[in-house]
Amino acid sequence: MDGIFGWLGDNGAHQDLIKHMGRAAGLPPQSLLDEQSSQMLGVAGCSRFGKAWIHVESGLAAALYGRPRFLDEGLAFIARDQSPAVAVAHGWVRFGEKLPTLMQGNFAFAVIEPLKKQAFLAIDRVGAERLCYARHGNQLAFGTSAQSVAAHPAAGRMIDPQAIYDYLYFHTIPAPRTLYQGVHKLLPGQAVTLKNGQISTGFYWQADYTPIDPGFAPQRDNFRKLLDQAVRDADAPGTAAFLSGGTDSSTIVGALTAARGTPVDTFSIGFDADGFDEMDYARCAAERYGCHSHEYYLKPADIVTAIPVIAHEYDEPFGNASAVPAYFCAKLAREAGFQNMFAGDGGDEIFGGNARYAKQGLFEAYAHLPAVLRRGVVEPLTHLPGLSERFPLSKLKSYVTQAKIGLPLRLESYNFLHRTPLEQIFAADFIRAVDPSTTDAALTEVYERTSSDHYINRLMHLDLKFTLADNDLRKVGTMTEAAGIDAHYPLLDDRMMAFAHHLPVDYKVRGQKLRWFFKEALADLLPEKIINKSKHGFGLPFGVWSNQYTPLGDLVGDSLSDFKQRGWIQPAYLDYMLAMQRGQHASYYGVMIWVVMMLEQWLKANEH
Repeated sequence: MDGIFGWLGDNGAHQDLIKHMGRAAGLPPQSLLDEQSSQMLGVAGCSRFGKAWIHVESGLAAALYGRPRFLDEGLAFIARDQSPAVAVAHGWVRFGEKLPTLMQGNFAFAVIEPLKKQAFLAIDRVGAERLCYARHGNQLAFGTSAQSVAAHPAAGRMIDPQAIYDYLYFHTIPAPRTLYQGVHKLLPGQAVTLKNGQISTGFYWQADYTPIDPGFAPQRDNFRKLLDQAVRDADAPGTAAFLSGGTDSSTIVGALTAARGTPVDTFSIGFDADGFDEMDYARCAAERYGCHSHEYYLKPADIVTAIPVIAHEYDEPFGNASAVPAYFCAKLAREAGFQNMFAGDGGDEIFGGNARYAKQGLFEAYAHLPAVLRRGVVEPLTHLPGLSERFPLSKLKSYVTQAKIGLPLRLESYNFLHRTPLEQIFAADFIRAVDPSTTDAALTEVYERTSSDHYINRLMHLDLKFTLADNDLRKVGTMTEAAGIDAHYPLLDDRMMAFAHHLPVDYKVRGQKLRWFFKEALADLLPEKIINKSKHGFGLPFGVWSNQYTPLGDLVGDSLSDFKQRGWIQPAYLDYMLAMQRGQHASYYGVMIWVVMMLEQWLKANEH
C-alpha cells in the first residue's frame, strides 16, 4: 500500500517509529521512497506511481500524496521544477490555510511546523485520496493509511465497536470514523488544523449547486470541450481503460479514442452467470470505437484467489464484492504491460445516473397530494382488514409506508439491519457498546449540508460522499494499486464536476429519465444500445457461485464459523443467513454473507 505518514510530537525523529508505521501500512522498509526528520517530527512516504513526495526545509515539513494541479502559476512552476511537496511547502508559507483552494486534482497533504507546534492536513474535493489522523495530548499522527496512524503511540489499535456496526450497515466504514478508536478520516474537501494546542476541522470547499442554464446547445458544447480536455490532460503513455459497457466507461473510451485518433486498449470482465454478464454491451462499445479489446471471464476460483488479496490490501474492512472484478480487470491490464487505467467513476453522482434519483421522485410526490386525499382516502385504504395485505393494496401500503419516511433515511428502508430487530442480530453486549442512531445522523448531516434544497441535488451530494468517496473510489483505487495499476477518473476532473453541479435539476433527472443532458449531449458519441440500457453495475454472482463451487462454499462456512467466536453477531442469525443463502435467496443473502466473511478475513489478515 502506497502513501505518506508521519507525526508531530514528543516521540522525536525515531527511525524505528518510521519503520514501524511503514510496516503497519504494508510498506516494507526498503520501499520507503524518502524519509526525513527533524526535532519533534518524522515524515515518510512510498509510491510505485510517483505520487508520494516529502520535503523538509527551514523547520517545516510537507508530505504530499497524489497529483495535484496548482492554480497559482508560481506554485505550478515550483511543482514542475522541483517537486509538488516543495510547492506545498512554499504555498503554505505564502497562502496558509487558503492553500488547498489553490489546488485541484487528487491529493492528500500534511504540513508540519514543529517549532510552532502547528499542523495542517487536507484532502481533495472528491476524496480520491484519503488521509487519517489521531491526536493525543501534544502528539498528532497522520497517514494515508489508518493502519500507519494506529501504529503510532498517539493512537493505538483499539477496535471501535461503532465502526464494526457502521461496516455491517454501510459495507464499508464511512469517514470520519475508522476501525480504530481515536483515529479519524478526513471528509472530501475537508482540512484539519492543529494550532495553539487546539484541533479544528472545516471544509475549504463545498459543491455549489446554483443552477446556470444558458441553453442546451451552449451547455452541450461546453461539456464536450471539458470532456475532451479532461481525457487529454489525464492521458499518458501506458494508459488503457476499463470498459464495462455502461454509459460512463463507454463515454471515456469514446472521448479518449477521439482525442488520440487511434484505438484504445480496453479491458472488460464477464460472468458466466444469468443476470450478471454485460459483455455484449462492452463489445458493442468496443466495436463502435474500434478498440483493442481484452476480455476475461471471471470464475468462482478467482474469488477464492481474490479474497486474501482484498483482506491484505485494504487498510480497513471493505465489503464491496465488486472489488473482485475490479482487481482482475486491472491485473489483466498490468499483465498486458499497462501502468495506468481510465475509470468512469463519478458520472452517476454528478450527472444524475443512479436509479434511486428517479424512484425517490415517486415517493416525494406523495407529500404533494392534498392532505385530505392522503389522510381521508389513501391511508385508510392501506388499513382495510383482510385486504391491505393483498395485491394491489399491499403495494399501495408499501408505497405509503416508505413515502412517509423522509429522505435520506428512506434510502435505507431495505438495509439488512432494519429488516430484523437488532436484538435478533447482535449480542447484547455489542448492542450496549454502540449507538445505532449514528448511521442515520451521518446520512442526514451530509444530505442537509448540501448547498441546495432540491432532493435530487441532495441525493447526489449524499452519493458523492457515501457511494463514491467511501466506497467506489476505495474499491477501484485500492484494487488497481494492488494489481500495479494507477487509476485516473476523468469525469471527476474538478472542472467537469463544477460544470455538472451547476446544471439545472431537470438536466440531470427529467421525469423518470436519468442523465437526460448527459445522454442528449453524447447522442452522436455513444451507441444507442448503451444510451438506452438500464443501469446494472459491476456485480458479482458470489451468492450463487458459493453454492456451486465447493472451495468457495467451504471458505464461507469456515469464515462464518470463526466469526461466531468474536461475539458480535448472534450465532443463530449467522446460521439463518447462511441457510437462506444456500436455499432460495442466494443473491440477496449472499450480499451480507460476503460482508461478514470479508470482515473475518480482514481481521485475520491484520492480526485482530
